[in-house]
Amino acid sequence: MAKKLIILLLLLLPLYSFSQGAHFRDRQMMVKSQLEPRGISHEATLKAMKTVPRHLYVPDEYQRWAYMDRPLPIGYGQTISQPYMVAYMTEIVNPGPNDRVLEIGTGSGYQAAILAEIVDQVFTIEIVPELGKRSKEILQKNYNNVHVKIADGYYGWEEEGPFDAIVVTAAAEYIPPALIKQLKEGGKMIIPVGSPFMVQQLVLVKKEDGQVFSQNLMPVRFVPFTRDD
Repeated sequence: MAKKLIILLLLLLPLYSFSQGAHFRDRQMMVKSQLEPRGISHEATLKAMKTVPRHLYVPDEYQRWAYMDRPLPIGYGQTISQPYMVAYMTEIVNPGPNDRVLEIGTGSGYQAAILAEIVDQVFTIEIVPELGKRSKEILQKNYNNVHVKIADGYYGWEEEGPFDAIVVTAAAEYIPPALIKQLKEGGKMIIPVGSPFMVQQLVLVKKEDGQVFSQNLMPVRFVPFTRDD
């Protein structure tokens, strides 16, 4: 029996190696064809996008499209953002190796994984229990610097703040005050703001000298910010 198992593993190994090689090439092509030509230049972001296996963060039936520049369903009315948007939102907050970053809307876990490749600690909140448990399992299997909490992200994660950066991956009708409060002096927050199911604005928020400044960056479409009833 053991001999047959060994033979089976030897037969499957080339297929596994081919699959891993194909995914590696897909990631490199994703960066060169989708991200760099559209202005993504933050070195740490590009390296993370080349490293994190996006196909592992989407349902099996969508893995063939994992490296296309498009959002994909992940269940429960949520999506994984297109690679360009993940890269853009990461680059715009300019994360550094010593940073502590808060993410609101863990979703698939992909954005948290990208951040985990760059920064010291990632704190991510997901309100949908099923998604939170799934993402926590894959993230904590691959990273020891990611902390997942299932809760209402509107209130942030006060006990772990303040944060050097905050990344919000769902559209809010206004910027939650708790998130502004938990943003460190000199920190940046990126958040889509606008009505659900309509075109929203991706907004960059900065806190400088005790004041808060905001800047509209581009029109976007994100799933709505879900609250705990």
